[in-house]
Amino acid sequence: MTRIASHRGGTLEFGDSTPQGFAATAKMPLEEVEFDVHPTADGAIMVHHDATLDGTTDRSGAIAAMSEAEVRAAIINYGAGGHPISLEELCAIYSDSTVNFRCEIKPGVDGRPYENFVPRVVETLARHGMLERTVFSSFLVESQDALSAATSQPKLWLVSPPVLRQLGTRAVIEVAKAHDIPEIGVHVDTADSALMAEITAAGLDFGCWAAHSARQIEKVLALGVKVFTTDRPSLAIAIRTGFGAEAPL
Repeated sequence: MTRIASHRGGTLEFGDSTPQGFAATAKMPLEEVEFDVHPTADGAIMVHHDATLDGTTDRSGAIAAMSEAEVRAAIINYGAGGHPISLEELCAIYSDSTVNFRCEIKPGVDGRPYENFVPRVVETLARHGMLERTVFSSFLVESQDALSAATSQPKLWLVSPPVLRQLGTRAVIEVAKAHDIPEIGVHVDTADSALMAEITAAGLDFGCWAAHSARQIEKVLALGVKVFTTDRPSLAIAIRTGFGAEAPL
């Protein structure tokens, strides 16, 4: 069965990386919750998509240059008044849930990986009993290497449309194998049966991200990808539940 990952806790249903979205996802009949992490200036790890607060909250500034308290003070847009939470708090929300983690390692505002960040994320997850329930992802090969050095947990490479177009499928496969990456994730609009067949024939798993519309969700289910992320987890669950069901006589 194709797995569903609630992207940022269901952005289009609950707002971007909100406490209520993560709490709701924890109770849903799906497999993964996807989220992103950034460090604060005083050593906390916060769950937030962007490296700054500018795009999705009422405040601005780079998370890595702010204190945990300053980040927490932000109010998430369209998030019912919710504030950003820490990775430790996210672990607590999911400690009794059957939904597992899909943790994306994000870069800083300069597009570069945060120094010595991956081991801290791994240690926090391990300390809270969630590491064995976590799959890691990143667009950056350098972060993939850092993950390999820090943990044996599964990981996947998010390959953007420009990278896929510029490198080509064969080179993407070669890079993945050279860096011990077992799974590729592509944007849903770049996915097709030929691409999936070439990647899986090379022994790699294949998934998609950004499947938000009914058409996109139906597409990935028809392809039979391993997993897809979606901003609309409730819609994805409903479509998957009815996918392939026999029409009534």
